[in-house]
Amino acid sequence: PSTRTHTQQRCHSSAPLPPSPPRVRVRYAPSPTGELHLGGLRTALYNYLVAKKSGGDFILRIEDTDQSRLVEGSAARLAEDLKWAGMVPDEEYTQSERTDIYLEHVDKLMEEGHAYKCYCTADRLAMLREQARVKGAQSMPTYDRYCLSLTEEQKEEFDKQRVPYVVRMKIPREEVTK
Repeated sequence: PSTRTHTQQRCHSSAPLPPSPPRVRVRYAPSPTGELHLGGLRTALYNYLVAKKSGGDFILRIEDTDQSRLVEGSAARLAEDLKWAGMVPDEEYTQSERTDIYLEHVDKLMEEGHAYKCYCTADRLAMLREQARVKGAQSMPTYDRYCLSLTEEQKEEFDKQRVPYVVRMKIPREEVTK
């Protein structure tokens, strides 16, 4: 007869252990458009505390992709301010330095049909917003997916002319994600 308790027997069984949950990774992603403000500091603190309580990583990701709003020296000051407040990031990234990574994923999304090029001008998009505003509160401004219906010939011509574009996600209209 074994003298092991039920718990000891279970712990020494050959059954595989369940997989460990993934390591928690949270980020604070400010835009370098000026000084750190109280709301940003609060958000950073919440994320830092979640990361440290769970044994995870706190990541500082500088959102500098809108170069027209960039304030010189602001990114460095944001990092310094976090360190002053005792929140030293485990990792730091600057969005504009990771463009190649993002472009690789954009290409994959477009190849798989999950994203598409939109050649609409700022004026056309402003017109759509104005139309929604005129309709009132029941009509939220949304993109009408005009460029999703362009022919291959039209897209080739736009690309040939080097018409500027953005990449939009192809989100199903009728499906609800839960």
